[in-house]
Amino acid sequence: MKHYQIRFYQPSDFDLWNAFIEKAKNATFLFHRNFMEYHQDRFDDYSLLVLDGDTVVAVLPANKVDVAVHSHQGLTYGGLVLTEKVKMGDVIAVFKNVLEFLYKNSSTTLYLKQLPSIYSRYFSEELAYCLFLLQAKLYRNDCLSVIDLSKPFSYSKDRKKCIRRSISKPLVIKEETNFELFWNQILIPNLQVKHQAQPVHTFEEMTQLHKHFPENIRHFNVYHNDEIVAGTTVFVTDKVAHPQYISGNDKKNELGSLDYLYHHLITDVFKNKNYFDFGPSHEENGMKINDGILFWKESFGAKTTMQSYYEINTANYNLLDSILI
Repeated sequence: MKHYQIRFYQPSDFDLWNAFIEKAKNATFLFHRNFMEYHQDRFDDYSLLVLDGDTVVAVLPANKVDVAVHSHQGLTYGGLVLTEKVKMGDVIAVFKNVLEFLYKNSSTTLYLKQLPSIYSRYFSEELAYCLFLLQAKLYRNDCLSVIDLSKPFSYSKDRKKCIRRSISKPLVIKEETNFELFWNQILIPNLQVKHQAQPVHTFEEMTQLHKHFPENIRHFNVYHNDEIVAGTTVFVTDKVAHPQYISGNDKKNELGSLDYLYHHLITDVFKNKNYFDFGPSHEENGMKINDGILFWKESFGAKTTMQSYYEINTANYNLLDSILI
C-alpha cells in the first residue's frame, strides 16, 4: 500500500490549500480558508494535508475537541476532500494514512459528516466504502429536502394557490448586499421568539464572508409597501443553491411573502442550477422532524436525499490493509 505524507495545516499553506480546493472533485467554497477562518477563535483547527511528494492529493478540514477530531464543526459538511483524478485504491491508502496519523497523535476518534452527494462535481463515494470497511458507526442521518431542477417537478395545489395570492400583493424582491436590515428586523427577533437562539453568523460576519465570496453568498429581501417583510441568504455552489437563512415577519402567511420569494428563486434566479437544497427540517440532532417545515418544502416539489454522520475509531486504521487483491 502506498504511503502518503500527512501534516497539519499551517498559515503558510493558505494559498496551497485554496489552490487545491479550487480543483478538488468534492469541494465547495465552504472549504476555502477565508470561509473556514472567519470563526477561527471558536475552534481548535486540526486540518490536515495529504501529500504525494510535493503534490497535495487530499485535505481534511477539521477541528479538535479533547481527544476527538471532527469534520470541521463550523461547516455544514466535510469529510475527506479529494483530487479529481484520485482512484479507489488511492483513497483507501490516503484514509488509512490519515487515521494512522491521528491515532499516533493521540486522537482516538474521528467524527465525520459527509458531503451530500449533490454537492460533488464528480462521483465521490470512495470514502463511504472505506467507512464500511472500518466498521464505522452511523450515529446520525439528516434528511435534506432537495428539488432536482434538471427534471420535471411540480408544486402542490395549496402552494400554487398561495403563490397566486402572493402575486396579487404589492411585493417587491430585491437582491441586497447589506445584511443588517434582515438580521436585525426579521431573523434575530424570530429566532429569539421561536427557538431562544441566535443566528450562527452575525450580520458583520456574513458581510465579511460576502466580500470574500460575492458570487457564492447572495441575499434577497422582500418588501411590502417599502417595509421589509421577509428575506433569505443563499449559499451558491457549482451545482446547488442552498438557503442558509430564511425568515419572514408575522405577516408572511397573510402576504405569502416566502412563497413568492422562493417561487422567484426556484423558477428564475437559480433555474440553471442542478439542485435547490432546502436543507434539513430536523430538531434534536436529527431524531425529530418538524412536520410543518417539511410539508412546506415538499409542497415545492422537493424530494429527500441524505447526509450521514459517522464515528470512526482511529485504532482501526489497519482494517484498510490488504483490501486490494
